[in-house]
Amino acid sequence: MVYYVMYMDLDAEVITLSPKNLMMTNRFLCEICGKGFQRNHNLQLHKRGHILSWKLKQRTKMEVVRKKVYVCSEPTCVHHDPARALGDLTKIKKHFSQNHGEKKWKCDKFSKKYAVQSDWKAHSKNCGTLFADLLASTSS
Repeated sequence: MVYYVMYMDLDAEVITLSPKNLMMTNRFLCEICGKGFQRNHNLQLHKRGHILSWKLKQRTKMEVVRKKVYVCSEPTCVHHDPARALGDLTKIKKHFSQNHGEKKWKCDKFSKKYAVQSDWKAHSKNCGTLFADLLASTSS
């Protein structure tokens, strides 16, 4: 038997985002025109178009950068524990969508549902093959 021990970086900043924020595609909003962006850097570049004073945040040599880790907002999830936190925003968003989000796409043959369209498309390509039939019958 193999046991996996997870070590959390004790200096890491633990972040919990609400389900609403995890499912948002444009988290960074321009306060002038309301346009949304997926990344803060893109918002800063956009603000230049409004002829505002802007400056991307620059770190001084003395400033310590803390690693950020993301925990799932679902209390019953294994990734709710800071020791099992995910290392970046993309991973926590994908985790939440696949495991706790609405499953909009469904396989007509096996009635298996998918939260991510690309996962459903990948399944659909192989659906009906012997290997896919065996996997689907064991996972249902």
